[in-house]
Amino acid sequence: MSLDLESSQYWKPDEHRIQCIDAHTEGEPLRMIFSGYPKPTGNTLLEQRNHLQKFHDSLRTALMWEPRGHTDMYGCLITKPVNHESDFGVLFMHNEGYSTMCGHGIIAVTKVLLETGCLPKSEPETRVTIDTPAGQTTAWAKVENGQVESVRFRNVPSYVHALNQCVTVPTLGRIHYDLAFGGAYYAYVNIRDLGLEATSSHYSEIVRLGIMIKESIANSTSIVHPEEPDLGFLYGVIFIDSAHSANAHSRHVCVFADGEVDRSPTGTGVSARLALLVAKREIRLEQPIRIESIIGTSFVGQATQEISYGEYKAIIPEVKGRAFITGQHTFYIDPDDPLKYGFRLR
Repeated sequence: MSLDLESSQYWKPDEHRIQCIDAHTEGEPLRMIFSGYPKPTGNTLLEQRNHLQKFHDSLRTALMWEPRGHTDMYGCLITKPVNHESDFGVLFMHNEGYSTMCGHGIIAVTKVLLETGCLPKSEPETRVTIDTPAGQTTAWAKVENGQVESVRFRNVPSYVHALNQCVTVPTLGRIHYDLAFGGAYYAYVNIRDLGLEATSSHYSEIVRLGIMIKESIANSTSIVHPEEPDLGFLYGVIFIDSAHSANAHSRHVCVFADGEVDRSPTGTGVSARLALLVAKREIRLEQPIRIESIIGTSFVGQATQEISYGEYKAIIPEVKGRAFITGQHTFYIDPDDPLKYGFRLR
């Protein structure tokens, strides 16, 4: 018997098939779901997100967790827009549930939809308008020789929620932090205060302390979003460190969801950090800065303007980065598989 790999086929009639394209933005993965997923119901993306969480969350775990994904996997579902002037909507997901906004996701999904021909592209720049649970965002893809070289996007209003806060964390003592919003709420902590550096060699300890600090802040601080109650929660802790390269301003490592670590500098985290830096008068409007990730990749961000947002003095941040397509997949969910909806190990 001879082995013929080219003609091999596999399909069981009772299996559920889900079509995805995978990409990464500066190292952070994004699994985009194109077909095989239930259509969410609701007039807003927050309502649609809640519908998926209530009725179809097993499909999220099937795609994000092992054996198809991993603890730090990230994904999104492409949806119809809820605003008539938008091109599409997007719902973001991760190991714990669903995000309200995702900067690296905006960059990757813009790249993929243009590169695959789902949306038309034109040189030198193509504009895409996207609905997210946190609000409408606009992205611009830089197109050269028919390829998307980079993507910049203008995020939702970002602002400082509280400066110079302090929380007592078990075994760590008093931890100082700032709290800001960039599509999600983040607590910013100087990693050197913990005796660590934002490098891969400190990865495990960063995860452990990030989980502890996030839990302590969430239990001691009330967060109320000025417009949408579903956005009022602490999403992650961002550890700030000095930059390793001469052309960068600083370095981020974000611990979010259930101990998940962003490989990129975190687009929404950069947005909120820009609001902090403007409020502290450490940067000026339209001053671009480069922020590194834990693996040395980077985003370039700037505060484009100041606006009023509820009771807050906010900015409109712009963040730029690169994304790359890594694969196209047909995932099978076999009804006979006892691990069909995934599992997690840390």
